Amino acid sequence: MKIIFLGAPGAGKGTQAELVAAKAGIPTISTGVILREAIKNKTPLGVSAQSYIEKGQLVPDELVIDILTARLKESDCANGYILDGFPRTISQAEALDKMNITIDKVVNIYVPDEKIVERLAGRRSCGGCGATYHVVFNPSADGVHCTHCGKELTQRADDKPETIKERLRVYHEQTAPLEEFYRNRGILCDVVGQEELSETTALTMKALDLK
Repeated sequence: MKIIFLGAPGAGKGTQAELVAAKAGIPTISTGVILREAIKNKTPLGVSAQSYIEKGQLVPDELVIDILTARLKESDCANGYILDGFPRTISQAEALDKMNITIDKVVNIYVPDEKIVERLAGRRSCGGCGATYHVVFNPSADGVHCTHCGKELTQRADDKPETIKERLRVYHEQTAPLEEFYRNRGILCDVVGQEELSETTALTMKALDLK
């Protein structure tokens, strides 16, 4: 099974992708995770991508397609996979066609923009152990330091309110058209994101016929 997750930044598609991956026994390929690792390790790709990400802009297609092509050749992708964060444009979707990749289902998770700003602006992460928090929904013990290792929590550059609004603008302009692209192919499933994670998960599993 080959699945794509669509949804604005902060809609929760990454979380749902991981849950579906565990259920279906297939890997999640997150271009965002791969790019962040490249940035952290200061690889040539990471250096090229960093300036785009920090401005809330999309990384150019050719960079993303190169890393995706390499990842899909790995053995764990033989029985299917989930794409999270790719495609983000019609041209990227067409690139998948040129790679002779047939997608079975596309899950589109919808959350209103104002909810997304609230979610993302409150995210905090620990540079020490990697734990993640939210100032409202999942705060650390003192709200400043990691509960697990005690290091000070930080906010990602692309989670600042002004950057979030730019990311949403870019999403609606460049990525939202993919909804119609895949709807016209008859493989798009719409899932409305709920306040409770478990409720969104139940709707996602139902859309994919996973029990």
